[in-house]
Order: sequence, then C-alpha cells, then structure tokens
Amino acid sequence: MSQPLIEARDIRVSFDIRRPSDLPWQAPAQLHAVNGVSFSLQKGQTLGIVGESGCGKSTLARALIRMLPASGSLIWEDGTDLLTLSPRQMLKYRADIQMIFQDPLASLNPRMTVGEIIAEPLRTHRPKMGAKARKEKVRAVMERVGLLPNQLNRYPHEFSGGQCQRIGIARALVVEPKLLICDEPVSALDVSIQAQVIGLLEELRRDLGLTIIFIAHDLSVVKHLSDDVMVLYLGRIMEKAGSDELFADPRHPYTQALLSAVPIPDPKVERTKKVVPLEGDLPSPMRPPEGCVFRTRCPKAQSLCATMPPAHENGTHQTMCHFPGALAAQG
Repeated sequence: MSQPLIEARDIRVSFDIRRPSDLPWQAPAQLHAVNGVSFSLQKGQTLGIVGESGCGKSTLARALIRMLPASGSLIWEDGTDLLTLSPRQMLKYRADIQMIFQDPLASLNPRMTVGEIIAEPLRTHRPKMGAKARKEKVRAVMERVGLLPNQLNRYPHEFSGGQCQRIGIARALVVEPKLLICDEPVSALDVSIQAQVIGLLEELRRDLGLTIIFIAHDLSVVKHLSDDVMVLYLGRIMEKAGSDELFADPRHPYTQALLSAVPIPDPKVERTKKVVPLEGDLPSPMRPPEGCVFRTRCPKAQSLCATMPPAHENGTHQTMCHFPGALAAQG
C-alpha cells in the first residue's frame, strides 16, 4: 500500500479545568477530550467520524489542523510530524490542510465581502499572485461551488445558510488543498440543502481528487460520502471499519445503537426494524467510567467491562469491546 497522505498516531487532547472551589495552589483537573485516537488516510479517500455531541469529534478536527495543542504524532505524506512543528514551520502545510466549519455564517467575517473572504487565503499562501490573477481565481472557485461571480461584493448576511456554506467551501478550496476537514458542515442546514452540499462535496472529491475527513453525528449522512468510518465515544475509538462493512455488520453496541436510531423512509421497515437501546446520558468527560467508557450505557455490560477492552481486529474491522458482535435487540 502507498504512503498515506496523513497518519495519526495516539492523538490526545487534554484541557486544564479549574473549578470555583479550587484553591490557587491546587493542580487543575484534567479533561481528556481526545484519548488515544489513531488512523491513516490514503489520498482520495474519505474518513467519516461519527458520535454524539461531546464525544471529541470537533476537538480532534481542531487538533489535526493545529488549532489546539495535542500529543502523539501526526505524520504527513513527506514523513514530517506536524505536531512537532513551530507555527512558522507549520505555515508551509497550512494551504494543504483546510477546514470547513459547522456554523456557515459564524465562520465568515461579517465585515468582509465574499470576494475578500475567499481571496484572503491567497494573500497569505500565494503572496506573489497578482490582484488580477487572484480575482480570476476567486471567480473560478465561486462558479465551481455554485455561486455567481457577480456576488463578489456582497456580504455574508445577504446569503442563505446553504450559500454561506458554499462560501466556506470556496474559501477552503481556493488554495487547492490536499486534505479537507469538514466539521459537521451540514448539521445547521435544512435537509434538502444538506443533500445539495453533500452532493457538492462528493463531486469535488471525484473531480479534484480531494482527501476528506467528514465529521457528523448522523450516520445516514456519513454513509453516502465515506470510504471508512470511525465511531468515537468520550474521545475514544469504539469501532473503525470500511463504510459498507460497518453498516452491514456493526459489532460494537454503541455503533448498533446509533444505527438503530437512524430513521428509515419505508414505514413498514421502520416499524419492524430492531431497536438497540441506548439509555442514560453521556457521562461527564471529567469523570469517565473506568475500563470501557461506554459500559454505563451498554446493554451488554458485565463486570469484565470495568477493565480496558482489547482491540478485536477482523481484517480492517476494529472493535474496542469485550463482547463484540450481534446484540439480541428489541423489536
């Protein structure tokens, strides 16, 4: 197999948390938002990352683009560990790794026109590009994502949510990145607009050869776009497999619960499908359960689950569970 475009090894992100009752000399508590995540991604592939809110998906995304400090290793295709680079050294790789954010309007500067917003990365990463060439590049990328070039001088508040997300995509694409990280890019959009944006991302991946990390909490969205899927819970990987394999044979109880919550358009199938119970709330990441972090909500939990589960591997299908496999679900 060829060298991956990017390989994450044991990525960890922690935050110091001070409570009002803490004394000045007390050490702050540690919140482990991402706890030992590893994956590799080949050129042209899409990795879907799913999980409930608070599972560390967005924190992981921000660590991958160095917006948050992280430990571990993040190996780029040329062998460089991006986590060891200074901000100045990292600038060389910034154009290759771009991100699309969850809230399309909040991610755009309201004081800048659309043309200025999209051109800004070119000013940073292509400083020698002339004004005329820069404007032509902006117009071309706007057309590519379905925006009209005559909208250059309008402001973000004049656009709909779907159009604002297209502006964010154009801004990310204008420097021709190799890796595009999409942090729940359709969760704030209407269902019909979601389908349009996902279709656009699929088209861009096919035509431009983009490598994509697509983050969502909706497995039905991830299925249509991803080659591989990674399921996170409290900052840990629960299951990782090829998309078709994971949807056909989910082996972790958490993945099974997420899949059973996805509505099926056919009323007859929806009424007769098996439901995997997922009870209770997500535990506080300040006080995660010992051993398997999912055990407090797992219908299969036993005393053994108080110890860390091993990684069961079946080819490329990896499951972090003491008892992987089918669950006797409720109809």
